[in-house]
Order: sequence, then C-alpha cells, then structure tokens
Amino acid sequence: MCIHVFRNAPSPAVATYGLRRCVENQENDCGAIVREFVRRNFYVDDGLGSFSTSSECVEVLKKTQETLAREGNLRLHKIASNSKSVMASFPQDDLASGVKTLDLGLEDMLFHRSLGLLWNLELDTFTFKITDDDKPCTPRRVLSSVNSLFDPLGLIAPVVIRGRILMRDLISETSDWDLPLSSNCEQKWREWKNSLKPLEDLHIPRCFLQTSFKECTDKQLHVFSDASEKAIATVAFLRAVDQHRKIRVGFVFVKSKVAPKHGHTIPRLELCASVLAVEVAEMLSHQLDLPLETVCYYSDSKVVLGYLYNTNRRFYVYVCNRVARILKSSSPSQWHHVISEVNPADIGTRSCESAQLQESLWLKGPSFLYRECIEMEEYTFPLMNSDHDKEIRPEVEVNRTQVKNNVHLSSSRFKRFSEWKTLVSAITLLLKLADRVRRRYSKETLGDLQLIQKAENIIFREVQNETYHQEVSALQEKRSLPRNSSLLTLSPFLDENGILRVGGRLKASALPISEKHPILLPGKHHIASILVRHFHERIQHQGRHFTEGAVRKAGFWITGGKRLISSLIFHCVTCRRLRAKLSEQKMANLPCDRLSPSPLFTYVGVDVFGPWNVITRRTREGSANSKRWAVLFTCLYCRAVHIELTEELSTSSFINSLRRFCAIRGEVKEFRSDRGTNFVVSNRCLTNQCDKCGG
Repeated sequence: MCIHVFRNAPSPAVATYGLRRCVENQENDCGAIVREFVRRNFYVDDGLGSFSTSSECVEVLKKTQETLAREGNLRLHKIASNSKSVMASFPQDDLASGVKTLDLGLEDMLFHRSLGLLWNLELDTFTFKITDDDKPCTPRRVLSSVNSLFDPLGLIAPVVIRGRILMRDLISETSDWDLPLSSNCEQKWREWKNSLKPLEDLHIPRCFLQTSFKECTDKQLHVFSDASEKAIATVAFLRAVDQHRKIRVGFVFVKSKVAPKHGHTIPRLELCASVLAVEVAEMLSHQLDLPLETVCYYSDSKVVLGYLYNTNRRFYVYVCNRVARILKSSSPSQWHHVISEVNPADIGTRSCESAQLQESLWLKGPSFLYRECIEMEEYTFPLMNSDHDKEIRPEVEVNRTQVKNNVHLSSSRFKRFSEWKTLVSAITLLLKLADRVRRRYSKETLGDLQLIQKAENIIFREVQNETYHQEVSALQEKRSLPRNSSLLTLSPFLDENGILRVGGRLKASALPISEKHPILLPGKHHIASILVRHFHERIQHQGRHFTEGAVRKAGFWITGGKRLISSLIFHCVTCRRLRAKLSEQKMANLPCDRLSPSPLFTYVGVDVFGPWNVITRRTREGSANSKRWAVLFTCLYCRAVHIELTEELSTSSFINSLRRFCAIRGEVKEFRSDRGTNFVVSNRCLTNQCDKCGG
C-alpha cells in the first residue's frame, strides 16, 4: 500500500510514523539536529520551528530537506518565515503559496495561516480575522460563529467563553437547530458578535519572550487557575532571566471550559480548575523541557488550598480523586494564594471585552512576576469550615477498651467515694447482688450486718494487699518480714479473714480483738482519710485527741495517724468556723464635737434611763408607789454629767427637764440623742414654737 485514504482515522498516525522513521537512522551530529526537529516540531505534515538566528534556521531546514528527500523521497516545501533573509535562501518553488509572488525587498509581508492560526509575518504576531455573514439567527449559526474562532492556544479565551456560555444556554432551551432565536437570545448573540470586531486589531507576539529562550536562565512556569459559576480557566506564564539579568515574562497557554449549569458548587469548580492547571503544567513542562518542580501554582480559593494542605481529614470520592490527581504532579508547597484582583485566570472565567485584552493582565501577567524576587509566605492553609463542609467526611472516633484479668477490686476505685458510709454501702450492694445469684445454687443466705462486715473486710484487705504486699506475702508464706519494712516494730499478723493486724503482748487479755489487735491501715491512703473524717464527724468535730481516741476505739491503727488527723482538722470547714477567732466591730471615727475644745455643756448628749419605783405617799391602806425616770445630760467633750428627774416619758416632762437643765447650765449648741419618740416630738414642738416667735 503506497497511499493513505484522506480522513481515514489511522492515516495521520501512519503518516507521522513514516515521517519520523525517515530520520531515526541518522547517526551524525547533523542527523541528531534533524531528528530532534522532525520529532518535536512536526504535527502530521506541518512543521513549526523557532530559531535564535537566521543562519541556524536555514541550516536546519536545508538538512531536513536533504534527509527527507534521501531517506523517504519526501519534499519539504511551503516554507514561510518572519525573516526575509530566510525566505531569500530558498527557491520560489519551496516557499508558501501566499509569499511566492512577493518582492522581498520591496513589498510588505502578508498574513500566513499556520496550523489554523493567522500569522503576521512582518510583525511576527498572531492575530484573528472576523468574517461577517447575514445568515438567519439560529442555534446552528451561533455554533458556526463560535467554532469559527479557532484558538488552540486560548489567546482570546475570555471572548470565546462568552459565546460558549451563550451556546450552552441555547441548547438547554431548544432542541431544534434551525429554529429562530428568541428576541432576548438574539440580542445577546448580536452583542457578542459585534464585540468580536476589535480582535482584528489584536496582535499577540509569537515568541514567549523577547529574547532567545536558550540563553535565558532561571526559567519558571507560573500557572494561575480560577472558577466561577459560568466557566473555569487556567492560564500559564513563562518567567525567565535574560543574559542582561532582566526579568522576562511571557504568555504561554490557556485552557478554559464552560462550567456545568447545575450540580457543582464553587469549591468543586475551583478544584476542577486546579486539576486543569496541573494538566496544563504537565503538558508545558514536557514541551518546554522544564521540570515540574519549577512550576508555581496560584489559586484564589482558600478552600482548595485547604484541601491540598490537609493531612488529617478524609474527603468523599469527588474531592478525594481530584486532590490525589493534583498531588500526583505537584506538592502543596508549590501552591500559593493570590487575590482575585491580580489573578489573570479570573478574566477567563468572567469574560472580557475584546478591546481590553491587549493591555490586560490576561496577556501581560500580574506585576509581581516582574520582580527580581517573588516572595510568597510559607503558610499552611487550614481546612475552611471543616465541620460544615459536605465534601469532608465526618470524624469517626474509635474507642478502645482494655479489660484486665484482675480478680481484685483495685483500691483506685475507692477514690471515687468521699464518705466511708457511701463506700461501704456500694460494696454491700455488690455483695447483695452476688448473694442473690449464689442463692440460685445454694440455700445459704447472709444478713445485712454480715454483708456490711464482709464489705469492710474486703476494703481493708484490698488496701493492705496494695500497700503492704511484701509483708502480706511473707506472712502468708510464714516467712520473716523484710528488714526494711516499716511494720517491723508493730509485729503484724494475719487474722482468720486475711486482714493485717497489730501484734503485741495483749493476746491473753479479755478485751475485744479490735482493741487488742487493731487493723493496720496506711496513713497516706484515701481510705484512711475518709475513715478519719467519718469518726471526726461522729464525735461532732472535737479536737485531735478525741478524734484519735475514736479511731483507736473503733479498732484501727493508722500509720502517721496524728499527722493525718491534724491535717484533716486543719482543712475541715466546720472546725475552722468553730475555732475561728472572734470578730470585733471596728468603731467609727469620733465626730468633731467630741474632739473640739468648747465650754462645758456646749455639745450635749441626752438619754433617759429608769424607771424606779418610789413611795409617793403613805396611807392607812398602805404606801402608794409611783415610777420615776431620770434624764441624763452629758457633755460630749469633757464627759460631765447632769441628771434631771422626770415623772413620766411624755414630751412635756422632757421639755420641762430640758428647761431646768438650760436654766442651770446655759445655752447648748447641739444635742445628740437616740431619736426616741419623746426626743423627736419635743424637737418638733420646740421648732414650731421658735418659728412662731420668729427666733
């Protein structure tokens, strides 16, 4: 088979394989250059190349022509270049059809289509040609107009995306492609169609940078992503330093998509835009031979950045798969936050007028890329509102319970009780439950008193086994106590219940065993504290000696008991109140009339005391008794006393006494009294009398 069918699916792949096969066997240096040019710069039968100098371009093209003609009998022609010297180096038959008839020395360069893009050979820029047609306004015509803007690099994505959004809305409204548009849709379409005219004046440089890419250093790829309710977009810029240490920034590539109309939240769309940014970065890093580690990603969504920096929480499938895809080709440290005002991708999601593209951030990039040092904060972004985010799985806590095979109660549980009665009641209740189960298999029953005694013995035994484990083990095995034991001087022994008791010489005494051999308890244990508190409350908070006597009489020997009892009484609230020092009322300051030197009885204090029973007269029937009172006048300064007798506590009697006092002692400036009824009424009467007299 010598030919391939046009538009057959495998034909482009077979043609590309045949083209590359022609240059694979080239071994010399020239063959390597040709092989690299064919392998990386050809798309089916069209080749695009960029060279630093005209001589290099001519050399590579001629060697490629020779190799393809020799190895595959293929002719490389239709050559077009922005350099007139390159065009002059090839015969007219090898030039593109649009430039064959040009006089290279006189005429200006024309436009040339390269892989669908309109290339201005003179200015070396890409531009666009807008066609006008007067066809009916139908969805088919809208689709034709949108697709007529061939833009594989995304140079005018902010303008094209507006037409795609309009097309999406039309498809959802009607299924007939030839049905005329509604007036509202037709107006929107014509507005968008008229806004395309300024695109003919738009010129985008073909070269990424204004200098040779090979001679630049510190090459970095900066990719911005953004999303809105209408679209998602990602835009990439190349940043490099030329040989003169000047920062160069160039527009590289854009990818935009129309957002689904329903079912996607803004955080999901932002996450999809980030996935798109990673895919674009992978493609560009492969084409530009830049490692992925030199790529910097920017997003204005802190929600997405929180997803990428997360190390603790898990996501549902949608977010989980996309976060994994992003982290497969990038690390969280490569992602940075940028505000929407300086995010070029924001223009691609919200559309832009054609006339504004040339001077916008879309083609020039943000200003911070032109700085010598781009300083980004090393910040770890937390999850935003993680408790209410529906994309984050709720935290599931798994509790682990470890059960120890221990037949003892463990005295650590006794610390939950603060009273001796409550602890004994709890153990008694457990024994009652155990006794109820045992009675199913045995007829033996225990009374309440026996259960209480058994509960107390269990408590004492547990405490002694934990604190005096070595001593109890030695006595059980009938060995001598260790020499370093603190109980050695007490001669302890185990009774029939396995409880440790104090020994001594009173074994033959008729005293109860609780008095002859008290139970040993450690003074630093919680049981000793609640036991001492129990007996201290029983003796109505009396002193240390009474409390210690009550504990000893109950049959307990507590090591360090005196210190424990003193500490408990010191911290006892009731005892502190009962033994507190009596409070004394602090007297107020003396008034000025008590301290100022003045004549006798200038300032007077007055009060009445009594009564006394006196005999007023004697008769045949007996003596007649009457009551008498005394009015006490005292000088407030020198404490001199004057007493007047009065027959009753009435107001008139007091006024008469006052007149007699004033007649003897003179005028008084001020009286002080306890405001008794007779004093208050007398004061009112005298005041009214003075007002009537005008004094």
